[in-house]
Amino acid sequence: MARPFFAKPKAGGGQDRLPLQLVRTMLFVPASRARAIEKARELDCDFIILDLEDSVPAQDRDSARAAAIEAVRAGFNGKPVAIRINAEDRPEHGPDMVAVRAADPDYVMVPKVIDARQAHDAYLVTKLPVIPMIESPAGIVNAQRIAREPGVAALLTGTNDLRRGLHVPPDAPRSAISLALQSIVLAARSAGIACFDGVYNHLEDQVGLARECEEGRQMGFDGKSIIHPSHIAITNGAFSPKEQMVERARALIEAYTGGAQRYDGRMIEAMHVAEAKTIVERFERLRG
Repeated sequence: MARPFFAKPKAGGGQDRLPLQLVRTMLFVPASRARAIEKARELDCDFIILDLEDSVPAQDRDSARAAAIEAVRAGFNGKPVAIRINAEDRPEHGPDMVAVRAADPDYVMVPKVIDARQAHDAYLVTKLPVIPMIESPAGIVNAQRIAREPGVAALLTGTNDLRRGLHVPPDAPRSAISLALQSIVLAARSAGIACFDGVYNHLEDQVGLARECEEGRQMGFDGKSIIHPSHIAITNGAFSPKEQMVERARALIEAYTGGAQRYDGRMIEAMHVAEAKTIVERFERLRG
């Protein structure tokens, strides 16, 4: 059973936040770049990650922290927002968590999580749902315990660090890390939470992006993190039910009469109807 981790309502009303299970695109936005933050408010991504970590130069991290607080308070036109803090071995980690609690975003994102205790600490300090990043061999081994930690809302894959930790060459195909990726999906599903694929690094390779999105969708990821606005449309499309798929799902629901029965050359039962209803509900929620 999925945990009901929705972004909490904000003071003053506004539209309902999109639940994590429906998020397709999570856009990383450096909190040090005011222009990128302003632009993100008008983009068609589902989720904003204000980054205090890798995309921010070390000398700018104090000012980025203040900018992230201001950006969260200004809002993102109804989009759910997380702040990614620095890892616990960084001097910015403590001040980041204090700032996140003051900013009160929808989620806190914690990089380089290798055990459930790190997720617990972030939840305890910030009082916010936690999205741990699984990006190391230790994180993969402990992913099921991390996913089941109270307060954890979803898992996000850090594919670049994961490759490095596994000694997988940058030019190796995704199949080289497929066991690790599927372990993250397995951990999330066993805990009833959402899970997201990692970023695609090649900004201008739309064909490669589409291929990787499709691979992630077929593995079971709910969506994907991205690092550039040019990746939004393809990623949204890949993780949205297609019209033909929705039509087939509706026809199956309509045809079902109970028990096991033959339909369109195959056997279907209640499980297939539930699956079809999920497709239709996802399509209607994303469209509406």
